[in-house]
Amino acid sequence: MLKQVLVSLLLILSVGFSQGSYAEDSAPADDYAYFGFEPDIITNYITAGDKVGFIRLTMEIMVKSSMHVEIIEHHAPLLRAAVVEVLGEQHEDKIKTAAGKKEIKELCFTTINELLKEETGQELAVNLLFTKYIYH
Repeated sequence: MLKQVLVSLLLILSVGFSQGSYAEDSAPADDYAYFGFEPDIITNYITAGDKVGFIRLTMEIMVKSSMHVEIIEHHAPLLRAAVVEVLGEQHEDKIKTAAGKKEIKELCFTTINELLKEETGQELAVNLLFTKYIYH
């Protein structure tokens, strides 16, 4: 009798767990996509003294849906100009440190989403990736 109760209890629990995981599996997955700026973004940054510093950057915008890539592509000139402006306002010490690079990335991400919000009504960027970051 005890064995039958335990088997019944295990069956009830396994059905409950399988239904819970089924509900999670049937939820639509995000269709993340990326938009990369071509060609690389190249601009000067602020340096001390007479020397000229420049940064070369390859950047990918991660969006939640592949349908958003077309919207990003349409607004790419505006977004690119904003990133060039952000980079051009940075000082050498920020460009050349890991902490500074992270701050710049966050500033670019925020700027891009603010512009997209103004233009489309949505913050479409989910993440921003610097795939090349070269300075001199």
